[in-house]
Amino acid sequence: MKSNNSREQVIKFFRTGEHDCSYLPDQQSRTLFLDPELKYSLNLYEELTHSGFRRSGKHLYRPDCQNCHSCIPARIPVADFQMKRRFRRVTNLNKDVSIELQRCTYRDADYELFERYITQRHSDGDMYPPSKDSYGDFLAVDNEFSFQVRYSVAGRTIGIAVTDHLKTGLSAIYTFFEPEQDQRSLGVFSILKQIELCQQLELPYLYLGYWIPGCKKMNYKTAYQPVELLIDGRWHQIEIE
Repeated sequence: MKSNNSREQVIKFFRTGEHDCSYLPDQQSRTLFLDPELKYSLNLYEELTHSGFRRSGKHLYRPDCQNCHSCIPARIPVADFQMKRRFRRVTNLNKDVSIELQRCTYRDADYELFERYITQRHSDGDMYPPSKDSYGDFLAVDNEFSFQVRYSVAGRTIGIAVTDHLKTGLSAIYTFFEPEQDQRSLGVFSILKQIELCQQLELPYLYLGYWIPGCKKMNYKTAYQPVELLIDGRWHQIEIE
């Protein structure tokens, strides 16, 4: 791979050992990740995203399991997105929500919101119990392409979506919100707002991470139709019932 000054750049990748899968029972998973010592460019991040990598904190990674290939990268072609009745209902429920874009940085109030969200909604997941260090490493990394989409009502922050701005789209890294606001469907609302932001910025895609057939936690990603899935190295637009 060539760098901007036309000299060859050596890109190293590392692979973890096998460990229990977070999403599918009785499965072992492995992860391939970019050299953590490499200060990667936006161009490299973009290229790796097209081949199925995701960002977690400072790391770019993708699943690399020996006996399972269930993690399928998914993205929404926003120009073709179908605004269904369900999505209009969620939008109407959140008419009182104010939206603000801010840089990614650590704030105590943001961590406290994250802590409530993980403790009440995802106590069975890898991020439980939450900690300030893990939150900072995952969601408070300040770089040139990351930002927060902040959702507020009457001056109170009720949700935050950490998002990356790539050349071909936005990458939805993670969204967390007030558990007590469950009736608002803020997870759905956040994706709808990021689709809208892609359209405003004239970006063709919203990258959603991995869809995993048979995993209930990931079923929501194919509710946004049409969806494109990365299969055998190519993106295919697929409609899933």
